[in-house]
Amino acid sequence: MLWLELEGAVNIRDVGGIPTEDGGTTARNRLLRADNLQDLSRSDLDYLVDTIGLSTVVDLRTASEIESEGPAPLTKYAHVAHVHHSLLPEQSWGDNSPDALLTRRQEDEARYAGDRTCSHYLGYVEKRPDSIVGALRAILRSEGPALVHCAAGKDRTGVVTAFALSVAGARRDAIVADYAATAERIEAIVRRLTASETYAEDVLRVSLDRHTPKPESMAEFLEQVDVRYGGVTEVLAANGFTTEETSALRTKLRS
Repeated sequence: MLWLELEGAVNIRDVGGIPTEDGGTTARNRLLRADNLQDLSRSDLDYLVDTIGLSTVVDLRTASEIESEGPAPLTKYAHVAHVHHSLLPEQSWGDNSPDALLTRRQEDEARYAGDRTCSHYLGYVEKRPDSIVGALRAILRSEGPALVHCAAGKDRTGVVTAFALSVAGARRDAIVADYAATAERIEAIVRRLTASETYAEDVLRVSLDRHTPKPESMAEFLEQVDVRYGGVTEVLAANGFTTEETSALRTKLRS
């Protein structure tokens, strides 16, 4: 994995170098994935903006999260585009009342009882396919490298990255391995989030094991996308992502 060792983010990496089905690899310095960017240091910013040439940030958090956390350091750079595509319904985030938790559990069980994490991810596809399409379109249109992030850089970021890598023709096992790599940093991720008033309560509700990404969850999610919707490209096509855009994104992430 092409980890970026920064001071203010612990789960940030380049998804270049991932093997594709036809024997190639994804291109480096085209797509980065990350956790929350609120704590980037001066040297982190210099590296991302000046050395890497970052030009687009795709924020998958809810508007409530963004408001609660406040402006991130990268927003000070006028030439770095910031686009917002929440993968969660705005009204659902942060509501941990007993009724809300019961409702979410019942929805998960009804959607897919075999794996709760997989069910959550299918919920993104079910409820916010427009945001998945919007995120991929922002990656495609970015003049330089694009960075996709949420809070932990694990679930929402994991799904959008899996879709992007699928379009690029990455091997399914390699997509799963990229997703699971976040487990290497999960303790540091949880420490960061519990230090934030925005995320502490939600993070502390469950065990570290529950936070840790399991490869079988992503494998099952992608399998269910195939079974239910005909695959990633069919989901995208059904939600307005054209054949031309799919081809162009594939080229961008591979060339």
